[in-house]
Amino acid sequence: MQSLKILGVCVLAAVFYGIVHDQFTARICLEYFTIFHPPIFGRTQSPTLLAFGWGVLATWWVGMILGIFLAIAARAGSLPKLSVKDVLPMIRRLLLIMAVCAVVSGLAGYFWGAPPLDITAYLRPGTQQLFAADWWAHSASYASGFIGGIALCVLAYRKRLERLKPVPD
Repeated sequence: MQSLKILGVCVLAAVFYGIVHDQFTARICLEYFTIFHPPIFGRTQSPTLLAFGWGVLATWWVGMILGIFLAIAARAGSLPKLSVKDVLPMIRRLLLIMAVCAVVSGLAGYFWGAPPLDITAYLRPGTQQLFAADWWAHSASYASGFIGGIALCVLAYRKRLERLKPVPD
């Protein structure tokens, strides 16, 4: 049951992060969602709907993958097992780190980045830097989430190993 809870928490955390992240980026550059992504709600121009839809669609599966591996790292085998309460603080820290990476990368993308050339022709004048900010922020979230997810699994396993050590008197 704890493994399923860890899986569920990872999916919910990923979806929550995706929705919040996209609420910001959809307001920075709507074209990131209307040009760079296929339509999911018809031809809506609502940043709220697009952020909600893509926040769910683009992240639930990432949370599922992380949840599977984290549940294995936290529960499989004969080592002392971690509960969802044990891994929740690690998940929260990862989301915070991802958010910081997204903000820093988004700013870097705005000031020094450029959108892909095949997208530039479809952007309104003056939105190229905003698009680059969104693109870099999203890329940073995925990259830091991927690397951080691996780190989370390693940390969970190490925490289990530490519980084997005798407590000094």
